[in-house]
Amino acid sequence: MRVAALHDDSTQHKISHAALLALGHECQPFESSVALLRALRRESFDLLLIDWLMPDFSGVEVLRWARVQLKERVPVLFITEARSEADVIEGLAAGADDFMVRPVRTDELGARINALLRRSYHRHHEADLVFGRYTLEPATRRVLIGEVAVELKQKEFDLALFLFQNLGRLLSREHLLQAVWGHAAAVDSRSLDTHVSRVRTKLVLRPHNGFRLAAIYAVGYRLEALSAPASTAAAERRPAPPPPPTTRLV
Repeated sequence: MRVAALHDDSTQHKISHAALLALGHECQPFESSVALLRALRRESFDLLLIDWLMPDFSGVEVLRWARVQLKERVPVLFITEARSEADVIEGLAAGADDFMVRPVRTDELGARINALLRRSYHRHHEADLVFGRYTLEPATRRVLIGEVAVELKQKEFDLALFLFQNLGRLLSREHLLQAVWGHAAAVDSRSLDTHVSRVRTKLVLRPHNGFRLAAIYAVGYRLEALSAPASTAAAERRPAPPPPPTTRLV
């Protein structure tokens, strides 16, 4: 998972990085609220760690911005001083999902991150995933459309699985590259675009199948579930025909 950590303290950054690395997650550090807010406009994360005391904007201001501006509700764990019960109350009221009080211990932070991610994201590992006409089988790395099996290469399946697991979420290009190819992989954006195009074509992710794989300019991609095929939805939007004229009896 991809986690953004907002701290102005190098020691706290080391603690967060160690906890996330031990859990197998990527930690993207930010040393100012402005830097994090800029990143949130063009990137996506699975979790935000927010330090309450920041030199520019406070943690609660960042949290309120995120809850208003981000369409996806990213889980937030904030860190505050031991003396400030008022901060805890204010943070939870603003939409934080959990909090920790300084001094933060690496093992406890890791446990809280794991618990928060489990509550926020209901992952399916070896169980088959069914989305409308689509069935994804992680164990066999196979995709069925109805009863028809579709052949996907390894990274194509990984990409399709991640998109369906995050259905409706706007995923930045960086997020997709890290999730599918790994943080250290030397893969450029063109390879991502090529794989997305192949997945869209092979799985026929079109409105008539109930799904749309949309490119969001300068950000990334979102797999959307449509409530009805485009032709049906368009028909429902057409105005009803006028009632037939009444005949006056004389």
